[in-house]
Amino acid sequence: MTASTPLERALALLWGRDTRGSRGPARGLTLDRIVEAAIEVAEREGPAAMSLRRVAARLDVGVASLYTYVPGRAELEALMLDAVAIGRTLPHELPGDWRAKLTALAHDDWREIRRHPWVLELGAAEQVPGPNMLRWLDSALRIFDGTGLSETEKLSAIETVDAYVRGLGRLRGPEPRRADIASGTGSEADHDHDPGAEAGSEDTRERDQALGRLVDFDRYPALRRALAAGGTPYSGTPFEFGLERLLDGIEQLVLRRSP
Repeated sequence: MTASTPLERALALLWGRDTRGSRGPARGLTLDRIVEAAIEVAEREGPAAMSLRRVAARLDVGVASLYTYVPGRAELEALMLDAVAIGRTLPHELPGDWRAKLTALAHDDWREIRRHPWVLELGAAEQVPGPNMLRWLDSALRIFDGTGLSETEKLSAIETVDAYVRGLGRLRGPEPRRADIASGTGSEADHDHDPGAEAGSEDTRERDQALGRLVDFDRYPALRRALAAGGTPYSGTPFEFGLERLLDGIEQLVLRRSP
């Protein structure tokens, strides 16, 4: 049966079934090169700029050539997401016990999301699972081997940590580019060593100064105490704190399930 919906066509492409039409030769292109070019467009110009026409221009071919490989944008987005689903090391191959592995995994995902925020912004295919994505998930589940957690608890734990990282990534947005770091609005060391460190952007400082002039914080005593202690609401800083508390909860479940 021929794939008829974007989801079906994306799955067929991801899992190796040929869904190309009969529009003629694609002039030496490969599906991998098309996906690579689409990622380059998203990286340089943002996901909103990513279109088959823009990708074709980057490859210096006519857009009709792409249609011999990719039926549409939704299918291309699914291929892009699967292409970046696995990092340099599979989760279960990370060092340490389950908590150390999960901590390292969360930190790796946090850095990748902030460096490549387009993965959160693509409207593609409701996370159509491809080979890389399932390989990553299978490996992540193996982190909990020997913990006593049930199979559904393992899956829920992975999904909960993933949702935390992605949710905070949406709140905080992309990390400052190197141009921002050079101008003093971000610290390269912060991003290399502390994924939860505040970049201290000029916009944030201007906002806080304006609020200090305009708002009577005596009306908000609990918030005033938090600010006086150095807290910064909605800055995206609590990555490490939130991750540790989340892992504490999973650890309590592991302890209850242990023989």
